[in-house]
Amino acid sequence: MLLYKIIRTIRKHLSEVTWLSIAVLILLHAALSWLLLLLAGESSLTSPESFLYYYVVTTSTVGFGDLSPETYYGKLVVALIQIPLGLALFGALLGKLGQSVSKIMRQIMTGEKDFSDYGDHILIFGWHPIRTPKIVSHILGDTKRQGRKIVLCVTEEMEHPMPDIPLVEFAKLTTFTDNSELTRVAAQRADKIIVDGDNDDQSFTCALKLSSMVADDCHISVYFTDETKVEMLNKYTTNVECNSSKTAEILVRAMQDPGFSRLQDEMMSTLKGNTQFSTEIPKSAPDIQFEAMFLYFKQVHNVTLLAVAEDRIGKTMYLNPDKTFTVKAGFILHYIGKERLTAEEVNWAAISSQH
Repeated sequence: MLLYKIIRTIRKHLSEVTWLSIAVLILLHAALSWLLLLLAGESSLTSPESFLYYYVVTTSTVGFGDLSPETYYGKLVVALIQIPLGLALFGALLGKLGQSVSKIMRQIMTGEKDFSDYGDHILIFGWHPIRTPKIVSHILGDTKRQGRKIVLCVTEEMEHPMPDIPLVEFAKLTTFTDNSELTRVAAQRADKIIVDGDNDDQSFTCALKLSSMVADDCHISVYFTDETKVEMLNKYTTNVECNSSKTAEILVRAMQDPGFSRLQDEMMSTLKGNTQFSTEIPKSAPDIQFEAMFLYFKQVHNVTLLAVAEDRIGKTMYLNPDKTFTVKAGFILHYIGKERLTAEEVNWAAISSQH
């Protein structure tokens, strides 16, 4: 029974030409070559410090000529066993390598790659030929962003739309709500998620599904064209930030206050000029009055504070608060600056001492 299992296992590996079968055959061929050369009296070729080099160079037919058999039987071993069998094994190795590389490239381009080992990455659900590339460019335009991978998840039949950007990966999913598919893109360990589906219904179901499975500190941002979906999602979730089209408001503000649209563009774009960013105050920071914080940020870091929020998604936000407003640890600061200001770059104790 044991012998039968061993034979069946060997036949399986040989028939499938697996990496294991190739490795076993190469080791057997190397051992056989070494033993025959040793019996032929080729001591200069079978020494531990020479054989590996000699075997690889000769079997791969590179043949530098610095080491070669000297005896009659040694030459027969090389001519009839080592090189003929070695060529076949070397060809199989190159073929397997080429097959593996081709498979990996195909998976990358068709979205079949497995990302289940990823963590702290960004997921984008949905593809729009114009909007999605702009989303990616603005993410990468943040000069102080962490070097997170971006996994673009789609349901359309398409190939990788951004293969030239190393930080952008591609995943073709059957649906945005299938547990196995979400596990394949490691949604449970994602740091940030953007949901921008083909329609509001797809975006709604995807965001609702993700809200219950992501990590507590994961931030989900979802876009809707219908504001009623925003109200519904806000009712059932607490960790999703909803966005909807503000075309009417922008048109009116641009009419009433000329230059408003340009101001909005500058505040939103990470690609040029000053941009609006946010930073969470560390849990260890002391309570600080808004006036002292405003002056410190402007004088030391040349950024302008706009608002303070008690939560990450801004459900409780204070826009341009009174100067005596108390800013507490864990609050979120929203400000305008040339680049993102990380919490580690701020001397929170120094701000408190100025008050």
